[in-house]
Amino acid sequence: MNSTFYTDAGDLIDKPNDEVIKKFVDITEIEERRYIDEDKMNSDLGYEAAKEAIYDAGIEQEEIDYIIYASNFGEVSKNGMPNFMPNMAARVKHKLGIKNRKCITYDMIFGCPGWVEGVILADDLLKLGKAKTILVIGGETLSRVTDPYDRNKLIFADGAGAVVLQRTEEDNIGIIATNTVCDNAEELNYLECSKTLNPSADDQDKLYIRMHGRKIYEYALKNVPAAVKETMDEAGITDEDIDKILMHQANAKMDHAMVSRLFKLFGKSEYDEAVSPMTIQKFGNSSVATIPTMYDLIAKGEMKGHAFKKGGYIVMGSVGAGMNINCIVYKTPS
Repeated sequence: MNSTFYTDAGDLIDKPNDEVIKKFVDITEIEERRYIDEDKMNSDLGYEAAKEAIYDAGIEQEEIDYIIYASNFGEVSKNGMPNFMPNMAARVKHKLGIKNRKCITYDMIFGCPGWVEGVILADDLLKLGKAKTILVIGGETLSRVTDPYDRNKLIFADGAGAVVLQRTEEDNIGIIATNTVCDNAEELNYLECSKTLNPSADDQDKLYIRMHGRKIYEYALKNVPAAVKETMDEAGITDEDIDKILMHQANAKMDHAMVSRLFKLFGKSEYDEAVSPMTIQKFGNSSVATIPTMYDLIAKGEMKGHAFKKGGYIVMGSVGAGMNINCIVYKTPS
Protein backbone atom coordinates (compact mmCIF):
# COMPACT_ATOMS: atom_id res chain seq x y z
CA MET A 1 0.00 0.00 0.00
CA ASN A 2 1.43 3.37 -1.06
CA SER A 3 1.44 6.29 1.36
CA THR A 4 1.49 10.03 0.78
CA PHE A 5 3.84 11.98 3.02
CA TYR A 6 4.15 15.68 3.85
CA THR A 7 6.90 17.77 5.42
CA ASP A 8 6.51 19.55 8.77
CA ALA A 9 5.68 22.67 6.75
CA GLY A 10 2.78 20.89 5.04
CA ASP A 11 4.46 20.47 1.66
CA LEU A 12 3.93 17.27 -0.33
CA ILE A 13 7.00 15.00 -0.46
CA ASP A 14 7.11 14.13 -4.15
CA LYS A 15 9.25 11.02 -3.91
CA PRO A 16 8.45 7.33 -4.46
CA ASN A 17 7.58 5.37 -1.30
CA ASP A 18 10.53 3.04 -1.90
CA GLU A 19 12.94 5.96 -1.79
CA VAL A 20 11.40 7.40 1.38
CA ILE A 21 11.44 4.00 3.11
CA LYS A 22 15.03 3.22 2.09
CA LYS A 23 16.27 6.49 3.59
CA PHE A 24 14.20 5.83 6.71
CA VAL A 25 15.71 2.33 7.14
CA ASP A 26 19.23 3.66 6.57
CA ILE A 27 18.81 6.10 9.47
CA THR A 28 16.72 4.12 11.95
CA GLU A 29 17.45 0.49 10.93
CA ILE A 30 13.75 -0.26 11.46
CA GLU A 31 12.68 -2.84 8.89
CA GLU A 32 9.66 -4.27 10.72
CA ARG A 33 7.20 -3.17 13.41
CA ARG A 34 4.25 -4.73 15.20
CA TYR A 35 0.70 -3.34 15.22
CA ILE A 36 -2.12 -4.42 17.50
CA ASP A 37 -5.10 -6.36 16.08
CA GLU A 38 -8.12 -4.19 15.39
CA ASP A 39 -10.25 -5.93 18.01
CA LYS A 40 -7.65 -5.55 20.79
CA MET A 41 -6.78 -2.69 23.14
CA ASN A 42 -3.70 -1.50 25.03
CA SER A 43 -4.95 -3.08 28.26
CA ASP A 44 -5.25 -6.42 26.43
CA LEU A 45 -1.53 -6.27 25.63
CA GLY A 46 -0.76 -5.26 29.22
CA TYR A 47 -2.93 -8.07 30.56
CA GLU A 48 -1.07 -10.70 28.52
CA ALA A 49 2.31 -9.32 29.61
CA ALA A 50 1.15 -9.19 33.24
CA LYS A 51 -0.06 -12.80 33.18
CA GLU A 52 3.31 -13.96 31.88
CA ALA A 53 5.25 -11.89 34.43
CA ILE A 54 3.15 -13.25 37.30
CA TYR A 55 3.67 -16.81 36.06
CA ASP A 56 7.42 -16.32 35.61
CA ALA A 57 7.71 -14.85 39.12
CA GLY A 58 5.86 -17.80 40.63
CA ILE A 59 3.63 -15.65 42.80
CA GLU A 60 -0.06 -15.59 43.63
CA GLN A 61 -1.59 -12.55 42.00
CA GLU A 62 -3.55 -11.67 45.14
CA GLU A 63 -0.16 -10.94 46.77
CA ILE A 64 0.35 -7.91 44.54
CA ASP A 65 0.32 -4.65 46.51
CA TYR A 66 0.59 -2.22 43.59
CA ILE A 67 0.06 -2.31 39.84
CA ILE A 68 1.85 0.49 37.98
CA TYR A 69 0.97 0.86 34.29
CA ALA A 70 3.14 3.09 32.11
CA SER A 71 1.75 4.50 28.87
CA ASN A 72 1.41 7.80 27.03
CA PHE A 73 -2.05 7.57 25.54
CA GLY A 74 -3.86 4.98 27.65
CA GLU A 75 -6.67 2.93 26.12
CA VAL A 76 -6.68 4.34 22.60
CA SER A 77 -9.83 3.62 20.57
CA LYS A 78 -9.77 2.91 16.85
CA ASN A 79 -10.51 6.58 16.16
CA GLY A 80 -7.37 7.60 18.07
CA MET A 81 -9.09 8.96 21.18
CA PRO A 82 -6.99 8.48 24.36
CA ASN A 83 -8.88 7.14 27.38
CA PHE A 84 -7.60 7.02 30.96
CA MET A 85 -10.87 6.43 32.81
CA PRO A 86 -10.73 3.97 34.42
CA ASN A 87 -6.98 4.00 34.50
CA MET A 88 -4.89 1.37 32.75
CA ALA A 89 -3.67 -0.34 35.92
CA ALA A 90 -7.25 -0.72 37.13
CA ARG A 91 -8.28 -2.24 33.80
CA VAL A 92 -5.53 -4.85 34.04
CA LYS A 93 -6.36 -5.62 37.68
CA HIS A 94 -9.94 -6.22 36.55
CA LYS A 95 -8.90 -8.46 33.66
CA LEU A 96 -6.62 -10.46 35.95
CA GLY A 97 -9.53 -10.91 38.34
CA ILE A 98 -7.59 -9.66 41.38
CA LYS A 99 -9.99 -9.31 44.32
CA ASN A 100 -7.54 -7.72 46.78
CA ARG A 101 -8.96 -4.27 47.57
CA LYS A 102 -5.57 -3.23 48.94
CA CYS A 103 -3.94 -3.79 45.55
CA ILE A 104 -3.46 -0.17 44.51
CA THR A 105 -3.54 0.85 40.84
CA TYR A 106 -1.42 3.71 39.48
CA ASP A 107 -0.77 4.98 35.98
CA MET A 108 2.64 6.39 35.07
CA ILE A 109 2.48 8.99 32.28
CA PHE A 110 6.11 9.92 31.76
CA GLY A 111 6.86 9.58 28.05
CA CYS A 112 8.91 6.70 26.71
CA PRO A 113 10.84 6.42 30.03
CA GLY A 114 7.55 5.56 31.79
CA TRP A 115 8.22 1.88 32.42
CA VAL A 116 11.69 2.59 33.82
CA GLU A 117 10.19 5.33 36.00
CA GLY A 118 7.52 2.87 37.15
CA VAL A 119 10.27 0.48 38.21
CA ILE A 120 12.06 3.31 40.04
CA LEU A 121 8.85 4.17 41.90
CA ALA A 122 8.29 0.50 42.71
CA ASP A 123 11.84 0.20 44.05
CA ASP A 124 11.27 3.20 46.32
CA LEU A 125 7.99 1.75 47.63
CA LEU A 126 9.63 -1.60 48.32
CA LYS A 127 12.64 -0.12 50.08
CA LEU A 128 10.41 2.14 52.18
CA GLY A 129 8.49 -0.91 53.34
CA LYS A 130 5.27 0.26 51.69
CA ALA A 131 4.92 -2.95 49.70
CA LYS A 132 6.30 -6.45 49.24
CA THR A 133 5.22 -7.21 45.67
CA ILE A 134 4.65 -4.79 42.77
CA LEU A 135 3.67 -5.40 39.14
CA VAL A 136 5.01 -2.83 36.65
CA ILE A 137 3.63 -2.84 33.11
CA GLY A 138 4.55 -0.79 30.06
CA GLY A 139 2.12 -0.89 27.16
CA GLU A 140 1.41 1.33 24.18
CA THR A 141 -0.53 1.33 20.90
CA LEU A 142 1.20 4.08 18.98
CA SER A 143 -0.15 2.87 15.63
CA ARG A 144 -3.45 4.47 16.64
CA VAL A 145 -2.00 7.93 17.31
CA THR A 146 0.33 8.38 14.34
CA ASP A 147 -0.39 10.74 11.45
CA PRO A 148 -0.74 8.69 8.23
CA TYR A 149 0.92 11.57 6.35
CA ASP A 150 4.00 11.76 8.60
CA ARG A 151 7.10 9.75 7.63
CA ASN A 152 7.85 9.33 11.32
CA LYS A 153 4.86 7.02 11.63
CA LEU A 154 7.23 4.30 10.39
CA ILE A 155 9.17 4.54 13.65
CA PHE A 156 6.32 3.76 15.99
CA ALA A 157 4.89 0.39 16.97
CA ASP A 158 2.71 -1.37 19.54
CA GLY A 159 3.69 -3.67 22.39
CA ALA A 160 3.73 -4.38 26.10
CA GLY A 161 6.07 -5.79 28.73
CA ALA A 162 5.79 -6.39 32.46
CA VAL A 163 7.87 -7.31 35.50
CA VAL A 164 7.20 -8.33 39.10
CA LEU A 165 9.42 -6.73 41.75
CA GLN A 166 9.66 -8.03 45.30
CA ARG A 167 11.39 -6.87 48.46
CA THR A 168 14.43 -8.88 49.49
CA GLU A 169 16.67 -8.91 52.53
CA GLU A 170 19.72 -9.85 50.44
CA ASP A 171 22.39 -7.21 50.02
CA ASN A 172 23.93 -6.00 46.77
CA ILE A 173 21.39 -7.49 44.36
CA GLY A 174 18.49 -5.97 42.52
CA ILE A 175 18.36 -2.24 41.85
CA ILE A 176 21.62 -0.68 43.05
CA ALA A 177 21.17 2.88 41.80
CA THR A 178 18.61 5.02 39.95
CA ASN A 179 18.55 8.46 38.38
CA THR A 180 15.84 10.67 36.87
CA VAL A 181 16.25 14.00 35.08
CA CYS A 182 13.35 16.19 33.86
CA ASP A 183 14.14 19.04 31.47
CA ASN A 184 10.79 20.74 30.93
CA ALA A 185 11.78 24.20 29.67
CA GLU A 186 12.44 24.70 25.95
CA GLU A 187 12.59 20.88 25.66
CA LEU A 188 8.94 20.50 26.67
CA ASN A 189 7.53 20.16 23.16
CA TYR A 190 10.26 18.19 21.41
CA LEU A 191 7.61 15.46 21.45
CA GLU A 192 4.03 16.68 21.35
CA CYS A 193 0.58 16.13 19.88
CA SER A 194 -0.49 18.22 16.90
CA LYS A 195 -2.73 18.11 13.85
CA THR A 196 -2.02 16.24 10.62
CA LEU A 197 0.75 17.41 8.29
CA ASN A 198 -1.66 17.18 5.36
CA PRO A 199 -3.35 20.60 5.06
CA SER A 200 -6.09 19.07 2.86
CA ALA A 201 -7.03 16.20 5.18
CA ASP A 202 -10.65 16.07 6.30
CA ASP A 203 -10.13 15.98 10.07
CA GLN A 204 -7.99 18.97 11.05
CA ASP A 205 -8.96 18.76 14.73
CA LYS A 206 -7.59 15.28 15.42
CA LEU A 207 -4.22 15.22 17.19
CA TYR A 208 -1.30 12.90 16.43
CA ILE A 209 2.07 12.24 18.00
CA ARG A 210 4.63 14.63 16.54
CA MET A 211 8.39 14.24 16.95
CA HIS A 212 11.00 16.94 16.36
CA GLY A 213 13.72 14.45 15.54
CA ARG A 214 16.78 16.68 15.22
CA LYS A 215 16.14 18.42 18.55
CA ILE A 216 15.54 15.11 20.31
CA TYR A 217 18.71 13.62 18.82
CA GLU A 218 20.86 16.54 19.94
CA TYR A 219 19.28 16.59 23.38
CA ALA A 220 19.70 12.85 23.87
CA LEU A 221 23.36 12.79 22.86
CA LYS A 222 24.17 15.69 25.15
CA ASN A 223 22.27 14.49 28.22
CA VAL A 224 21.60 10.74 28.28
CA PRO A 225 25.21 9.42 28.41
CA ALA A 226 26.02 11.84 31.26
CA ALA A 227 22.92 10.76 33.21
CA VAL A 228 23.76 7.08 32.72
CA LYS A 229 27.36 7.59 33.84
CA GLU A 230 26.16 9.50 36.90
CA THR A 231 23.99 6.51 37.83
CA MET A 232 26.88 4.10 37.29
CA ASP A 233 29.14 6.28 39.43
CA GLU A 234 26.56 6.13 42.21
CA ALA A 235 26.45 2.35 41.88
CA GLY A 236 30.24 2.19 42.07
CA ILE A 237 30.72 0.52 38.69
CA THR A 238 32.55 1.35 35.47
CA ASP A 239 32.21 0.33 31.86
CA GLU A 240 34.27 -2.78 32.67
CA ASP A 241 31.49 -4.04 34.98
CA ILE A 242 28.63 -3.75 32.51
CA ASP A 243 27.02 -6.98 31.38
CA LYS A 244 24.33 -5.39 29.20
CA ILE A 245 23.07 -1.90 28.43
CA LEU A 246 19.36 -1.94 27.63
CA MET A 247 18.62 1.42 26.03
CA HIS A 248 15.12 2.48 25.05
CA GLN A 249 14.75 1.50 21.41
CA ALA A 250 13.98 4.91 19.93
CA ASN A 251 16.12 5.08 16.81
CA ALA A 252 19.11 2.87 16.03
CA LYS A 253 21.34 5.74 14.94
CA MET A 254 20.60 7.63 18.15
CA ASP A 255 21.03 4.57 20.37
CA HIS A 256 24.39 3.67 18.81
CA ALA A 257 25.55 7.26 19.27
CA MET A 258 24.42 7.44 22.93
CA VAL A 259 26.18 4.21 23.88
CA SER A 260 29.32 5.25 22.01
CA ARG A 261 29.36 8.57 23.83
CA LEU A 262 28.85 6.81 27.18
CA PHE A 263 31.98 4.73 26.62
CA LYS A 264 33.89 7.87 25.58
CA LEU A 265 33.05 9.27 29.02
CA PHE A 266 35.03 6.31 30.37
CA GLY A 267 37.90 7.09 27.99
CA LYS A 268 37.04 4.36 25.46
CA SER A 269 36.88 5.14 21.74
CA GLU A 270 35.49 1.70 20.88
CA TYR A 271 33.21 -0.84 22.54
CA ASP A 272 31.83 -4.30 21.89
CA GLU A 273 28.37 -3.72 20.41
CA ALA A 274 27.21 -7.02 21.92
CA VAL A 275 26.98 -5.16 25.25
CA SER A 276 24.10 -3.10 23.85
CA PRO A 277 21.51 -5.36 22.19
CA MET A 278 18.86 -3.88 19.91
CA THR A 279 15.35 -4.96 18.98
CA ILE A 280 14.23 -1.89 17.07
CA GLN A 281 15.06 -3.45 13.71
CA LYS A 282 12.30 -6.02 14.20
CA PHE A 283 9.87 -4.44 16.65
CA GLY A 284 10.17 -0.69 16.03
CA ASN A 285 9.72 1.89 18.78
CA SER A 286 6.94 0.73 21.12
CA SER A 287 7.74 3.48 23.64
CA VAL A 288 7.38 2.24 27.23
CA ALA A 289 7.47 -1.39 26.07
CA THR A 290 10.89 -1.49 24.42
CA ILE A 291 13.06 -2.15 27.49
CA PRO A 292 10.83 -4.73 29.26
CA THR A 293 10.30 -6.53 25.94
CA MET A 294 14.05 -6.74 25.33
CA TYR A 295 14.73 -7.80 28.93
CA ASP A 296 12.17 -10.60 28.64
CA LEU A 297 13.61 -11.91 25.37
CA ILE A 298 17.14 -12.03 26.77
CA ALA A 299 16.09 -13.53 30.11
CA LYS A 300 14.27 -16.34 28.30
CA GLY A 301 17.09 -17.03 25.86
CA GLU A 302 15.02 -15.87 22.90
CA MET A 303 17.42 -13.21 21.65
CA LYS A 304 20.19 -14.90 19.70
CA GLY A 305 23.69 -14.20 20.97
CA HIS A 306 22.56 -12.56 24.20
CA ALA A 307 22.23 -13.78 27.79
CA PHE A 308 22.49 -12.23 31.24
CA LYS A 309 25.44 -13.19 33.43
CA LYS A 310 24.82 -14.32 36.99
CA GLY A 311 25.86 -11.51 39.30
CA GLY A 312 26.20 -9.16 36.33
CA TYR A 313 25.27 -5.50 36.10
CA ILE A 314 22.48 -4.47 33.73
CA VAL A 315 22.16 -0.78 32.91
CA MET A 316 18.76 0.44 31.66
CA GLY A 317 18.38 3.93 30.23
CA SER A 318 15.59 5.83 28.55
CA VAL A 319 14.72 9.25 27.14
CA GLY A 320 11.42 10.63 25.94
CA ALA A 321 8.64 13.20 25.99
CA GLY A 322 9.00 15.94 28.50
CA MET A 323 11.99 15.74 28.00
CA ASN A 324 12.63 13.11 30.63
CA ILE A 325 15.63 10.85 31.17
CA ASN A 326 16.07 7.98 33.62
CA CYS A 327 18.45 5.17 34.35
CA ILE A 328 18.70 2.04 36.52
CA VAL A 329 21.66 -0.10 37.49
CA TYR A 330 20.42 -3.60 38.30
CA LYS A 331 22.53 -6.48 39.62
CA THR A 332 21.33 -9.98 38.85
CA PRO A 333 21.47 -12.72 41.50
CA SER A 334 24.66 -14.82 41.54
